Amino acid sequence: MTQSKREIERKYEPPSGGVAGLPDLTGVGPVASVTTAGPEELDAVYHDTEDLRLAGASATLRRRTGGPDSGWHLKLPLGGDTREEVWAPLSDEVPESLRELALSRTRGAELRPVVRIRSTRTVRQLRDAEGRVLAELSLDEVRADAAASGGGRAEWGELEVELAEGVHAGLLDAVEKKLRKRGIVRADSPSKLVRALRETGAEAGAERCPEVVAGSPGAYVLAYVREQAGRLVSLDPAVRGDLPDAVHRMRVTCRRLRGCLRSYRSVLDRRVTDPVRAELRWLAGELGVARDQEVLGERIGAALARLPDELVLGPVAARLRVWEVSHGGEVRSRTREALATSRYLRLLDALDALVRQPPLRAGAARKPARTMARAVLKEYGRLAGRMELALAQPAGRSRETALHEARKAAKKLRYAAEVARPALGKPVARLGERAKAVQLLLGEHQDAVVAQDTLRELAVAAHGAGESAFTWGLLHGLERAGAEARHRELPEVWRAAADPALRAPLGH
Repeated sequence: MTQSKREIERKYEPPSGGVAGLPDLTGVGPVASVTTAGPEELDAVYHDTEDLRLAGASATLRRRTGGPDSGWHLKLPLGGDTREEVWAPLSDEVPESLRELALSRTRGAELRPVVRIRSTRTVRQLRDAEGRVLAELSLDEVRADAAASGGGRAEWGELEVELAEGVHAGLLDAVEKKLRKRGIVRADSPSKLVRALRETGAEAGAERCPEVVAGSPGAYVLAYVREQAGRLVSLDPAVRGDLPDAVHRMRVTCRRLRGCLRSYRSVLDRRVTDPVRAELRWLAGELGVARDQEVLGERIGAALARLPDELVLGPVAARLRVWEVSHGGEVRSRTREALATSRYLRLLDALDALVRQPPLRAGAARKPARTMARAVLKEYGRLAGRMELALAQPAGRSRETALHEARKAAKKLRYAAEVARPALGKPVARLGERAKAVQLLLGEHQDAVVAQDTLRELAVAAHGAGESAFTWGLLHGLERAGAEARHRELPEVWRAAADPALRAPLGH
């Protein structure tokens, strides 16, 4: 059993004089009163891999006794002051549920104790006029010991301010303003663990990476790869938890990485990146089954809801629901199975190695205006060729296939422009936006084509069960008309993207 919550907190250096040095926070925003609790004795053993992969990803895993929430805690960063905290009951070993949620960061490496942190905590609770807790100020006296024999010891004081669930984050700013007036400033360490590792000597030495010239194509491409690889890792727990839109975002991240590694082969050696691209394609394919199922079910359900009641003949909604359930369980299982494979972990290892030891080519050190503009224009040329072929095709499967290939080319151009935007600015951003417009229109066309195939299958199944197939046929016709409408809009949208003025600043 696990429980999850969002934790929003900030850490500060302790006030001189301890609790007596804290300002009176009554009247700050909705704070009507301040109550005191404690002291509490907390004893936490933090676990990590030998090379501290969790700490390197700003995540923590601890077994803590004392206080109201004794148990195992896994904290995952969500950006800014916010983290996802997952709690599991006390046990001797790391709970399998938390081990799985940390897997994208540990990549299967063994977890072991790295540091023990004991704290004596005094708590002040900020309450509103109805007595509800809005936030807690925790003043800790901290003692840290490295887990390895012969490790060091450190002691320090720390102040934490944590919001209660559902309280607006603006209260943190108001409290901080009051603290600053007393000379209480932010702590220079984001967590107790980071400070404990540093001050006890348990911190691993940083691996030296090849020097990358600031402002070079190599710097821009690696920044993009690092961001997307980090996003892939961060989305893993959300996909495992079947959270809304998580599969879609992970799939898009795979595509962005693939596109970047393809477009910028002049920067990163394809002998290293092509195998990574192949594995990203595999993962996106496994994720795509679940995503396509979700999108298709939502599309057909929305179209059905728009029909007048007199045009809905037979148990249409029930049949659609059976289709969604029968296909949904299967595809979700496939996604979880993919994330449990050693192949997936090897892909994460490869991405980590790519960021730490990038296979830079000569183009990585050239001027970005030349190298990156050339890569973007090359992708534009591929799109132009696909569009010319697609627009020349007669109606039918060959045209649908050609339009689908053009959509993929538009996506590659859009992602290549994303990578180059920090270097080339507004001109490449405008081209990327026009490519996105082409991609979205072709995506609508492709969704309508796929929906037609599924609606035909549903109609055949309904007919075989002795039900009316009228409504399924009607929906099929609407999707077919929609696909034709998108095709008629395409020339105008493409003309806007193909405007030579967009490419002129890039050297066209």
